[in-house]
Amino acid sequence: MNIYNRTRGFTLIELLVVIAIIGILASVVLASLNTARTKGADAAIKSNLANIRAQAEIIYDTQGNYLNLCTNSTVAAALASVVSSSDATSVVSAIGTAGTATTVICHVTATTGAAWAIAAPLKTSGSGYWCVDSTGVSRGASTTLAANAIVCP
Repeated sequence: MNIYNRTRGFTLIELLVVIAIIGILASVVLASLNTARTKGADAAIKSNLANIRAQAEIIYDTQGNYLNLCTNSTVAAALASVVSSSDATSVVSAIGTAGTATTVICHVTATTGAAWAIAAPLKTSGSGYWCVDSTGVSRGASTTLAANAIVCP
């Protein structure tokens, strides 16, 4: 019997090493994918708040003030997309109150409705809030809007 004609396959150790390497590579890819997902969510929040500015100007052109900005159904629907809620009425009820990390804060000048500011938390951990206001400011902030603030911090 010739011992050199024997067909050799992979040993169990070799197969386990290959599976371990593939597992390590997969975990690295998934970790970087998760970071990209949260950055994408932050970009969506910034975009939605920029769209709210345009909607606020439409409300101003129609009504002559921003008094109904925080309760307007169109703006409420846009705010619902910011906090990942399909129920716009729950978002309207959350506006103007401090609370959980998903709270969107909206303030309008009480009597004249001449100015407004809206802030929403970003999804990336430790990145704070994104704020837009009627003066054209659109920027990140470490804290949310103060009570009745109508300009971004």
